[in-house]
Amino acid sequence: MPSISELENPSSALSSEVLAADGTVIGRYFLQDRSNSKYREISPNVFNALIATEDERFREHSGIDGVAVMRAVLLLGKKGGGSTITQQLAKNLFPRKNPNMFTMPFIKLKEWVLAVKLEKNLTKNEIITLYLNTVPFGDNVYGIKNASYTFFNVAPDKLSIDQAAVLVGMLKGNTLYNPRRNPENALVRRNVVLSQMEKYGKITPAQAAENKTKPIQLDYRKLDYHEGIAPYFRQVVELEVKKICKDLKKEDGTEYNVYKDGLRIYTTLNVTMQRYAEEAVAQQMKDLQKQFEAQAKYRDGSIFATHMKDVLKSLKESERYSALKDQGKKEAEIMIEMEKPVRMKVYTWDNSKHIKDTTMSPKDSVMYMKMFLQTGFMAMDPYTGEIRAWVGGINHDYFQFDHVNTNTRRQVGSTIKPLLYCLAIDNGFSPCSSIPTTPVSFPEKANYNAGGSEYGSLPMRSALALSVNNAALYLIKQVGQNAFIDFVHKCGIQADIVNQPSIALGVSDISLYEMLRAYTMFPTGGINTQPVFITKIEDKNGNLLKSFVAEQKEIISANTAFKMVRLMRGVIDNGTGRRMRARYNIQSEIAGKTGTTNSQADAWFLGYTPQILAGAWVGCNDRYLRFNSEALGQGSASALPIWAYFIKRCYADKTLNIKADAKFAAPPDFDDCGGTYDPTSLERNNVNSGKGDVNTDGDIPEETDPTLVPDTEWDTQ
Repeated sequence: MPSISELENPSSALSSEVLAADGTVIGRYFLQDRSNSKYREISPNVFNALIATEDERFREHSGIDGVAVMRAVLLLGKKGGGSTITQQLAKNLFPRKNPNMFTMPFIKLKEWVLAVKLEKNLTKNEIITLYLNTVPFGDNVYGIKNASYTFFNVAPDKLSIDQAAVLVGMLKGNTLYNPRRNPENALVRRNVVLSQMEKYGKITPAQAAENKTKPIQLDYRKLDYHEGIAPYFRQVVELEVKKICKDLKKEDGTEYNVYKDGLRIYTTLNVTMQRYAEEAVAQQMKDLQKQFEAQAKYRDGSIFATHMKDVLKSLKESERYSALKDQGKKEAEIMIEMEKPVRMKVYTWDNSKHIKDTTMSPKDSVMYMKMFLQTGFMAMDPYTGEIRAWVGGINHDYFQFDHVNTNTRRQVGSTIKPLLYCLAIDNGFSPCSSIPTTPVSFPEKANYNAGGSEYGSLPMRSALALSVNNAALYLIKQVGQNAFIDFVHKCGIQADIVNQPSIALGVSDISLYEMLRAYTMFPTGGINTQPVFITKIEDKNGNLLKSFVAEQKEIISANTAFKMVRLMRGVIDNGTGRRMRARYNIQSEIAGKTGTTNSQADAWFLGYTPQILAGAWVGCNDRYLRFNSEALGQGSASALPIWAYFIKRCYADKTLNIKADAKFAAPPDFDDCGGTYDPTSLERNNVNSGKGDVNTDGDIPEETDPTLVPDTEWDTQ
């Protein structure tokens, strides 16, 4: 028999909850999806429905209801069983083992004794609350709290009479009377519960009649691994908390378990901004995918003809291949099976569920899924480091690879250039000083021409706005490659940086997360702020286990930071990011940088307002799949629109307090050039001469370097 201590403190596994910044539960980690509620946190409608249906003398008996037992025996259970709520609780807490006709009498006797012990050591309110916290409600949901949120999206203390009747009705058979799976059965069972409530005076006849006429209106919000808001973010939080738990010890010296110990994990995520980010991604990527698939060699799949080794590699990593191999089939037999058409579900942008039932071979399905453009988007408060939105891909169910976190690195292209310009300015260069755009010689490469020599000399502000590659090569030669690598790491970027002149053009692979951390120093006046997404972790009783604050350090002076703000505003006002103004009509103060890598394999846009910093990356998982057209594949065309859609939604929602009229504040006595200048007036410097007009989308045409071989990864904007 379990001890009194075990009865008072059952060891049922509790799911850990992930909470957004406003306290909204956005996810759970569990073996069993179960959370506890206190008695006062549960609606009286639930207690009334449960007692009337399962145990009408619950408040009077002492664990065993003699009347119910006699009724069950005499009527052979036709009018209900004899188990009380307390007995059912005993069964839930200590499940039956190996029940059969010989052991059942002993099992029932044990449950009776446990019920009496529970009644002796717990109050009636504690017993019924404990029961509601442990009972299964179907869909792998345990406890009244999770059930109320899952099926009706309301807190358990807000459950109405008819909602409570639906949930209590499920206890008789949580699959048979599941309102999602069997709505007709659930409706009939709900009305039985309402009749019981009327019979025992829990509701009036008028209330019973009124509620029986209501349809069951579900607001189903199952918080599982893939569905719900911010699945990529929840995945990152899960991995981080598992690491943290290794250093968090209970009183008995054991580690906390994120799946069993009912932790409460408070995060920085803003639910509204996350929703806007997901909507912005969907809006852009759906349209972009159509353009991507319309390209030559992509419409008919012939792009894979020269990359079949990669396709076969992915095929061999599939579950279907592994299953056939486990059956003992030979390689040749497996490949024959892999080319046979079968029914399957694949991802699509063509409907709201993003599922397409189709017939194709597993081999064709691999090529089909590879061709989807992916994205990563993150938004944060650069002053506090708090991450507000995180979208790691287009669909977590089909594409679980996260394109935001530090383990996912891609070539960053010209988004690295602001760091280079920043180092140069911090070492005495003036934004107004002219720099050459002619080819540059290095020990590794003589007369390195990455594009832009037709400009002659340009002010630094114009060279950055137009993203002139040769200007970046000139600057890297002046500041030194080693000094720049040290500075990049000082900005919080941990990725390996290649030590060659092309680091100025963004050939290094760096994550979106790291790049945004580096950019925090621009809007904050020189303070580099570590992005954070967890604020604190509590145990199941609300005791603080650990809290978190962003690491901050001053990297550059406030003067240098504001000079960079002015330079990067020029990118938006008259440079490669001009589409923000011309197409999306966003006239607020924005600073940022576009980036595009060789043959449009990676498209970037990182930008900030006086209040928020955000960035987007777009590309395919396989770098050989890319836009043929620079007009479609450049950062301003692929990635910038996500940023634009997001910020427009934020501006329109006044509850977020992200203001379109916010201004960047200059430090006291700021003097960027020994005078004043208008950062939006590139035309005064005649920078477009010989370059051609700005196109209809507002983008400066990007530069190319015909001297590089096609497979060389390098920066074009």
